[in-house]
Amino acid sequence: MKHNRIGTKLGLVIISVFLVVLLTLGIVIDRMFSSFYYNEMQTEARELASHFAVMAGSGESAGEQMMLTFAEFSNVSIFNISSGGEMNLHSGLHDSRDRAFLRTRDLKVIFGGETVSFVYKDPEGHRYFVTGQPIRSGERVSSALYVMSSTESMERSLASVRYILLLAGIGAFILALGITWIIAGLLSRPLLQMQKATRKIAAGELETRLTIRGKDEIGYLAGAINDLAVDLQRYRDTRQEFLANISHELRTPITYLQGYARVVKDGLYETEAEKVLYLDIIGQEAHRMQHLVDDLFELAKMEEGRIPLNLEEVNLRLILDQAVRRLELTAREKGLELSVAYSGEAEGNVPGDSKRMEQIIMNLLENAVRYTEQGEIRVSLAYAPAAAVLVVEDTGMGIPEAELPYIFDRFYRVEKSRSRQYGGSGLGLSIVNKLTQLLGGTIEITSKAGAGTRCEVVFPREMKS
Repeated sequence: MKHNRIGTKLGLVIISVFLVVLLTLGIVIDRMFSSFYYNEMQTEARELASHFAVMAGSGESAGEQMMLTFAEFSNVSIFNISSGGEMNLHSGLHDSRDRAFLRTRDLKVIFGGETVSFVYKDPEGHRYFVTGQPIRSGERVSSALYVMSSTESMERSLASVRYILLLAGIGAFILALGITWIIAGLLSRPLLQMQKATRKIAAGELETRLTIRGKDEIGYLAGAINDLAVDLQRYRDTRQEFLANISHELRTPITYLQGYARVVKDGLYETEAEKVLYLDIIGQEAHRMQHLVDDLFELAKMEEGRIPLNLEEVNLRLILDQAVRRLELTAREKGLELSVAYSGEAEGNVPGDSKRMEQIIMNLLENAVRYTEQGEIRVSLAYAPAAAVLVVEDTGMGIPEAELPYIFDRFYRVEKSRSRQYGGSGLGLSIVNKLTQLLGGTIEITSKAGAGTRCEVVFPREMKS
């Protein structure tokens, strides 16, 4: 089994997001607890310092003894410093010989009547929160009181919090790995299926279908791949069918041409009338081949956008009248009634190419006559301010509804089993559709099997620029 690269990439992205979120959350929580403990300790130290300063400022020996006792009970160290920097009083566990925390600028601030607070680290690496307050004797500052509170308990509490955060982070990370593996697998599995399916389709296995269902983008993509496979399969089938039909259509006239040409060349006829008949057959088959080849080249030029248009004002009624007259005899021979109706302007022109419009009308009428065995063919032309609407209706065999979406496709023939009986190569409606689009119009065909067909072509009265 190949390595799931997309699953790995997706997993790395998700786990990276988890890591960033976990690290950010851990740092924020750590800062929050650190700030909380720091502020609490700072508040507590300042309150103690203020309380001790009041006791020291009273000048009573009982108050001083009480301050020392309270200091030991509170687990803090007290230093009473004179204005000259000499130590008047010391209490607590901190070594009185360590005076590195006494800074000249702080003493100036304290003797100026202000309070100072800072964190101090002794030579042994222990950290203390130091608060210095002035001791007043009347209106003047007599000495400075330093209260040192060890941060050891705070650091132990923070260490416990960090340990809990670390365990929680590891647990969350392990959980994230499991969730990531599941999510990456779920999201990448349909993509891998689509990859395999598209490779099969590219290799020619056009029957391949995806069973992925969903109303999200992956489901839509799977549906699009299935639709593509259906279209490719249909295109392949119609192409193969078209090639088979064209081969037969060409083989039949070629056989006639070869056979009757040999008959005429070798003089294997009995009368001149028979000779003329054979030559007529040769001419008809040559014309049939020429018509087929012309259709192929015409459609090829349309597909490439190389077909020229001679735009002019065209009288559609005149073109329709001529087309109907040309097909009246054929329709009469089949016992069909061919009727024409006009509405709107008596003489209306539309911009377009008269030759191409005649080709559209003739193709539609020929199809109607070819596929109608009995009944009538009704043709109408209606002029409106914005467009001219041509409608051709017949009572022929009709087109099954399932076939309607494909009737304009190249090489598509509805009546496959009887296509040679009715003639045509499956190019006529495709050519009509392309020409209508080139002229800026629209074409719509509605039909039911056994109930006839209605074709409506709309030509705009003004060409779009």
